[in-house]
Amino acid sequence: MFQNLSDKLTSALKHLRGKTVISAQDLEATLKEVRLALLEADVNYKVAKDFCAEIAVLAQGEEVLKSLKPDQQIIKIVHEQLKIMLGSNASDLNLKVAPPAIIMLVGLQGSGKTTSCGKLAIYLRKQLKRNPLLVPADIYRPAAIEQLKTLGKQINVPVYDTQAGQKPLQIAELAVEQARLMGHDVVILDTAGRLQIDTELMQELGDIQASIKPQEILLVADAMTGQEAVNVAQGFSDQLALTGLILTKLDGDARGGAALSMLKVTGQPIKFIGLGEKLDALEVFHPDRLASRILGMGDMLSLIEKASEQINVEDSLKLQKKFQKNSFDLEDFLSQLRMMSKMGSISSLMSMIPGMDKMAKKIDPEAAAKELRKTEAIILSMTKKERLNPDILNGSRRKRIAHGSGTQVQDVNQLLKQFLELKKMMKQFNKMGMGNMMKAMGGKNPLSMLKGL
Repeated sequence: MFQNLSDKLTSALKHLRGKTVISAQDLEATLKEVRLALLEADVNYKVAKDFCAEIAVLAQGEEVLKSLKPDQQIIKIVHEQLKIMLGSNASDLNLKVAPPAIIMLVGLQGSGKTTSCGKLAIYLRKQLKRNPLLVPADIYRPAAIEQLKTLGKQINVPVYDTQAGQKPLQIAELAVEQARLMGHDVVILDTAGRLQIDTELMQELGDIQASIKPQEILLVADAMTGQEAVNVAQGFSDQLALTGLILTKLDGDARGGAALSMLKVTGQPIKFIGLGEKLDALEVFHPDRLASRILGMGDMLSLIEKASEQINVEDSLKLQKKFQKNSFDLEDFLSQLRMMSKMGSISSLMSMIPGMDKMAKKIDPEAAAKELRKTEAIILSMTKKERLNPDILNGSRRKRIAHGSGTQVQDVNQLLKQFLELKKMMKQFNKMGMGNMMKAMGGKNPLSMLKGL
């Protein structure tokens, strides 16, 4: 989503790198490029203007002028101002109340409210160990109630049994009472949307807000609509006591302006971002991490969190011992590939590693995913004995494996070659240690051993 913005900001700041003295003209030219990059990313004009004006003031300060590396100081200032623009730190949900805490989702039709309800329920149960109740209160959109009930069954989260003829306010009040009686500590209310904000919609939402007094009113906004999402947020914020936003479809072709403008225009923080159709594709919004990624500085904290969700400590220790003994086999290789695919695409993971963003841009995510599926098919076409001992794979066995996996014999040969290179690299790693190993590799990308991965 932020790729074009990241490229252009990096290019603008590149003109300052290495300069021991930065003139007013240098700074003005750079900030002009920064402002243009923000506007092209669909950032609100006033937000972009204020952002550059603040950088100009800070960059002319005594600390920068006397610094031995003023270029680094200015990049640091840009990074800090990006964090402030995005909200500085993650904003927690307000759940410290007598149960049930009530979270009310609002937004226009098609913004992804119902799906976001399911994603939020998964997050609350998995990350915060809560027991949520989903409540369908959209009585106007065909199949909206059934959609949430289906989602509830899919993720094994209880759903209030909304009945025909019930009004949204009645549904909300009865659902909260049921949650209290049944021991649910969070209620997630899916409200109706419209194609545009209207008086009737806002009155209905206002009545629900006044009656059940939700701790959180989260606006679900579609990032793909750019500045229109900001205008919608402003409209809801003017009439409801919003506490934050969920920005959806950030995995698409959105230019990023909505995310960069929301806080300044509405005064409300982005609390979550939706990054795909899968029901676990909802993440806490970390402004500081996103600011680092936009400037090509990586995001190791998010990478570590993604890894910790997939890595079993006991399995990790077993694998470490196998590496040390050089007994790593194709079953281990397959399990690692599967774990990696659950964490996200290769390009997205590499973009989180400082200094790897340029290499990440060269990777085609679809081609990488296709290569991974091919690798998995080849390994699964082997017998367990063959996976544990690849040395026995003679010509006839390789031909059988290729036929069984729908690939060519050269694909099987290529995989085995990569696997042997990986084992050789791990053996050297054990002998030399990380620092010496990287020197020996001469900057070679270890992921290149996985061909398209």
